[in-house]
Amino acid sequence: MRIYLRLTPNTEIVPFNYQRALVGAFHKWLGENELHDEISLYSLSWLYGGKMRRDKKGYDFRHGAEFFISSPLEGLHKSAVSGLFKDETIQWGMRVEEVRMRTTPDFGERQRFFAQSPIFIKKRREEDNGQQFVFPGDEDANALMTATLQKKLERAGLNYEAAVAFDPEYQNPKTKKITFNKIDLIGTFCPVIVEGDPEAVRFAWDVGVGHSTGIGFGALR
Repeated sequence: MRIYLRLTPNTEIVPFNYQRALVGAFHKWLGENELHDEISLYSLSWLYGGKMRRDKKGYDFRHGAEFFISSPLEGLHKSAVSGLFKDETIQWGMRVEEVRMRTTPDFGERQRFFAQSPIFIKKRREEDNGQQFVFPGDEDANALMTATLQKKLERAGLNYEAAVAFDPEYQNPKTKKITFNKIDLIGTFCPVIVEGDPEAVRFAWDVGVGHSTGIGFGALR
């Protein structure tokens, strides 16, 4: 299921790295929760409907904005909606003015999805115990996305199979660097193809793909 939130126009500059504020609003609405795990059974989109300011200091959403919260967990949606009706504010003078719900569509055994937010993939760098970013065309990119989705299915107690792959025919993947909690993260805007049990394909639409979907990466449309 997916909640689409319509927001009022901003009255202050929305910074380029605004994702932390959206994540903060989401957890404020949920209240006390245990959803800070590395494996998130939900995805948060980025804001859409705005433009970069002429002074290039951030974004303006003169006609308001939208973003969505997506998850197969019914209780998460109920808690989020209940919380936002108690405090609909986000930041930058923006608040929630409309809430719409959409059930998860049936996609069949194969579906090509667009990335609403950049898909972030990381792996451990063995030589110095650090982290390495992974992008379309890298040898293990698809295997890492597939492994993450399978872990989420297992976490949800679902015995389904699915594979995730970047669309090999897409000619213009674009990378995007985001600073979150003072850490630079780089993801990619590139369509993905999800194949497998129909229930697993629907699940992927709900939870997103790649790592860090809980902080605004890998949301699908």
